[in-house]
Amino acid sequence: MGRGLLEVHLVDAKGLAGTDFLGKIDPYVVVQYRSQERKSTTARDAGRNPSWNEVLRFQISSTAANVQHKLLFRIMDHDNFSRDDFLGQATINITDVISIGMEKGRSELNPAKYSVVTADNSYYGAIKIGVTFTAAKVEEDGGQVGGWMHSYRD
Repeated sequence: MGRGLLEVHLVDAKGLAGTDFLGKIDPYVVVQYRSQERKSTTARDAGRNPSWNEVLRFQISSTAANVQHKLLFRIMDHDNFSRDDFLGQATINITDVISIGMEKGRSELNPAKYSVVTADNSYYGAIKIGVTFTAAKVEEDGGQVGGWMHSYRD
């Protein structure tokens, strides 16, 4: 399908499930695109309505045509003395964002709210996310602009 840079703008979440025994939950998000994973910062003592406002970046390199491109967001609660707790997850299909980005050079999905699904498959809260895909520029001869092959020519 193409190559480029996928930027995921992790804005905030509202109404998440979960409470900690000794205070508020400390949510963070693990974002997965295929085999790549990125982790947000932990919103310390943010409780059920955390705000991250950060951008996580993924390099996209896909040659397959009819492939579904999805982002998985696992929302976790950081715990100091035990295993981190799973609060819920959301999935976004970004196939169209990448397709349009490959065609036009850039495509954007403005920040929107996506339902969070908990471990028992119920909906509890929402996470706000935006996505931007910028296609890698490729010259007529197939070489990437700014690559090593352009640093010296006879």
